[in-house]
Amino acid sequence: HFPTCPYPNPEIREAMQKGLELCDKVKPDILIGTDPDCDRVGVAVRDKNGDYVPLTGNQLGCVLLDGLLRAKKEAGTLPKNGVFIKTIVTSELARAVAQSYGVETVEVLTGFKFIGEKIKEYEQTGEHTYLFGFEESYGYLVGTHARDKDGVVTCMLLAQTACGLAAPGKTLLDGLEDIYARLGYWKEKTISFTLSGMEGIARIKDTMTRLCSERIESFGSRRVKALRNYNTGVRTDLCNNSESLLDLPKSNVLYYELEGGWACVRPSGTEPKLKVYLAVKERNAAEAQRALEELEKSVRAVVGL
Repeated sequence: HFPTCPYPNPEIREAMQKGLELCDKVKPDILIGTDPDCDRVGVAVRDKNGDYVPLTGNQLGCVLLDGLLRAKKEAGTLPKNGVFIKTIVTSELARAVAQSYGVETVEVLTGFKFIGEKIKEYEQTGEHTYLFGFEESYGYLVGTHARDKDGVVTCMLLAQTACGLAAPGKTLLDGLEDIYARLGYWKEKTISFTLSGMEGIARIKDTMTRLCSERIESFGSRRVKALRNYNTGVRTDLCNNSESLLDLPKSNVLYYELEGGWACVRPSGTEPKLKVYLAVKERNAAEAQRALEELEKSVRAVVGL
């Protein structure tokens, strides 16, 4: 029973509200919050105006990944076969961060259990040395002691990363802006369409069936370069009308590769929801925000729920 918030998950701002109110009194550098079983982690950071800005799961993951890989590189402990693992709906900025340190990125389906499976696989084959994994829903894992997201160790890594940035007078927000300056400004958003009852489940199914059958060539001004249909296991390149096989297990997911971004549609596995993930890459925050709003408007019209 958690009477102070509607849902005790740091993914929603209301779960962090009591902490944010305390921040206004004691003025800490950062606020860290976890869910009750301490696997998800959220953070808010004091900006230059003294306000506390929550980071999204993608933003925090990129800052943690960058800090971890930088520390290993400076210490000379970055393995040549190191690997970073993310889900298909996690920010592509994270891939760019890993690549900037010469670390390979491996993608898995949505769900931390798939990251755990890869950790076990690499322990058995020796193909890669696992370094870090995260999903956009505020779940992170450094180390191979667990097969699931771990908020305890993540809080330690978060504190370490914040301290490392504080030495030259920077915050986690500054670290994030440095990443944007180096690798491009990505902005993401997740939309959930909740449709209750058997009728809602049927509408979600019909929507996915319709989208699978449609050849969508653009969302607003953003051209669709390719469609990954994880249900059929086929990637269709719309630029040259070619097809190739996907190397992930089949799942009811449609992933649109866009010019300067991507969009993904999938039904929730646990709730009567259709989830839509959006991402755009632009030169600065203002352009990214405008582009994301345009993409959302177009996707909502196409989904039609």
